[in-house]
Amino acid sequence: MSDAKNNLLLFFDRPSEPCFMQKGEEKAVFEIPDNYYPEKYQRVSNAISSRFGSDAGRMIPIRNIALPNLDLPMELPYNEQFSLFVPKHRQMAGKLIDIFMGMRDVEDLQSICAYCQLRINPYMFNYCLSVAILHRSDTKGLQIPTFAVCFPDKFMDPKVFRKAREVTSVVPTGARMPIVIPSNYTASDAEPEQRVAYFREDIGTNLHHWHWHLVYPFDAADRALVNKDRRGELFYYMHQQMIARFNIERFCNDLRKVETYSDFRGPIKEGYFPKMDSQVASRAWPPRFAGSFLRDLDRPIDQIRIDISELEIWRDRFLKAIEDMAVILPNGRQMPLDEETGIDVLGNLMESSTISVNRPYYGDLHNMGHVFIGYCHDPDHRHLEPFGVMGDLATTMRDPLFFRWHGYIDSVFHLYKYKLTPYSDDRLIFPDIRVRSISLDGKGAPNMLNTFWEQSTVDLARGLDFSPRGSVLARFTHLQHEDYSYVIEVNNTGRSSVMGMFRIFIAPTLDENKRPLNFDEQRKLMIELDKFSQGLKPGNNTVRRRSVDSSVTVPFERTFSNQADRPGNPGSPESAEFDFCGCGWPQHMLIPKGTTEGYPMVLFVMVSNWNDDRVEQDLVGSCNDAASYCGIRDRKYPDRRAMGFPFDRPAPAATTLSDFLRPNMAVRDCIVRFTDRTRQRGQQE
Repeated sequence: MSDAKNNLLLFFDRPSEPCFMQKGEEKAVFEIPDNYYPEKYQRVSNAISSRFGSDAGRMIPIRNIALPNLDLPMELPYNEQFSLFVPKHRQMAGKLIDIFMGMRDVEDLQSICAYCQLRINPYMFNYCLSVAILHRSDTKGLQIPTFAVCFPDKFMDPKVFRKAREVTSVVPTGARMPIVIPSNYTASDAEPEQRVAYFREDIGTNLHHWHWHLVYPFDAADRALVNKDRRGELFYYMHQQMIARFNIERFCNDLRKVETYSDFRGPIKEGYFPKMDSQVASRAWPPRFAGSFLRDLDRPIDQIRIDISELEIWRDRFLKAIEDMAVILPNGRQMPLDEETGIDVLGNLMESSTISVNRPYYGDLHNMGHVFIGYCHDPDHRHLEPFGVMGDLATTMRDPLFFRWHGYIDSVFHLYKYKLTPYSDDRLIFPDIRVRSISLDGKGAPNMLNTFWEQSTVDLARGLDFSPRGSVLARFTHLQHEDYSYVIEVNNTGRSSVMGMFRIFIAPTLDENKRPLNFDEQRKLMIELDKFSQGLKPGNNTVRRRSVDSSVTVPFERTFSNQADRPGNPGSPESAEFDFCGCGWPQHMLIPKGTTEGYPMVLFVMVSNWNDDRVEQDLVGSCNDAASYCGIRDRKYPDRRAMGFPFDRPAPAATTLSDFLRPNMAVRDCIVRFTDRTRQRGQQE
């Protein structure tokens, strides 16, 4: 592996500091050509190079290459916020991604990064370089530092950074104690939505949302970067699962199901005050007051001029396409929305991207919804305010309105699903396979899932641009559950061994009014816990599966991994277990919070025929930690069935879940018990 490949990770170290300063634990310094210095540094470039390189652990020479045209990416001011929801920002980012992808080798990529890091908005630079590293063939195996470590200001209370400055100035590196990030600091108990702030403001869930969009970018000249297998369907399913999870958390906290945000001209009843500052933009994130309204946008600085009526036109065109089960192509012809690809087409139209089949006609409904909400406090820029948290992929989940907006988006997709033919027995039954039972094996009582609070520590030093150097530890509190295993008893009545695909879901049994859920309501609240294949010999089989092996999640240690802990170089055999995609639901949020008295849920397992479900492909060297929500890098989605199968379609003949069961399915009543205690991560009880 070339040093240049490793050097790329140094651009993520203190990203708002110039790259000619010392980077990383080895105090590496990029030795840049004189013409790479911005004009304000040109006259003192010699003094700068000698000052910051005098005690450098390693000097990194930078090639002086022919520079591409960077006019478009440089239109975004250095100290402004960056948002992929804003069309102009997407164009800028798409151009910069194309430039990074077009570099002939890693050394040239390192060179253009050195030039851009001194001039390009840090948020946009970080995003574009991350996308390039994920998709270039010569940078695979590099683990991108988590966004929360590079830009911690997007994830936590700014008081943490004031305390960090004090600690780093006074306390020697080896003696620094963690700074505690307060919990529930954005509102008091008088605000009902604060009961689920632990979910909305969880660092891991917000990182998942940011990283998913990193893996699935909106725009790029290289169509292959955007046109990934079943991208549109995955947009639908990943967000549908987040809404289902959030609704269950609401039930656990005596809140009603999310009320979808569908009246674009009505008042927004919820306010949100994020209590965060941007270190790059040196601005506080603006709040949204309760009772705010969307307004027509006229913000020349963002090149946005759009009326609410356009959102309504796009919405009506979506609804008409679903009613007709066909979309209109640019040439005026209709393309049917069939049951195999229709949801993918709709997903790519909803999250407007370069692979939308008719972007001009169906518009930019999902993204511009975020933009309208993000700018509702200053729609014409008269107060010079940036967008609110709904306008940023890394912060949008913090706002209660995110779930109302995506609840509406989800309801549009469900209209399409209702138009599909219900699954027949030949698509649900696996002949000769009888699932006799499923149970949970963990600490405590049988079939009980136990949740509690846990405190974990993350090092923020990489993202803080003040001296002296050294670790800056922050301790935050998050939901956690005890590890457990599934025990599934399966009888294969056939004469030969078969391969089965195990699909495990969990759902509440009662609605917000404590009334039993009917099947059509319950199926939309089924959250996927795991999916895996397993051989089944003739006769009885006992299948055990650990919760930590879930196909939905990535482990906590990987979400907040420290690159200094890597054994060997990226991509080497020694680092195989350390390297991962990074995209995935956080393991600590796999199970809903539950209640102190025990929240009733139902566990469901189905064994389908792997021969019908399998996708033939080589997975060697691929990342498949959290394939259910994120797919597999550079491969097809590893399941031929519709995402969410068998609950993605209605079943009119089933009034209850019991009515839906087939011999190759089983359920188990269980409870989720929450204990209001807090343990330190790593402690065993």
